[in-house]
Amino acid sequence: MSDTGLGIAREHIPRLTERFYRVDGSRSRDTGGTGLGLSIVKHVVQRHGAELDIQSEPGKGSRFRLVFPAARVRVSTEAA
Repeated sequence: MSDTGLGIAREHIPRLTERFYRVDGSRSRDTGGTGLGLSIVKHVVQRHGAELDIQSEPGKGSRFRLVFPAARVRVSTEAA
């Protein structure tokens, strides 16, 4: 998934998956969430042997990818 939002500064990216971490500390829970979303995603993805790849550039947006090992991917035999 990608967006064209504000983007995230490089120094924040390694911490984005920490519980309760927020890039903008001035945002409250009422307007900015709990800070648990990406932490939960990271743990679920790791349980499946995959990893979460986050790339972002301030002013240009962010890209979030789930990267699964080929051995964990099952090809569907049904037509979509």
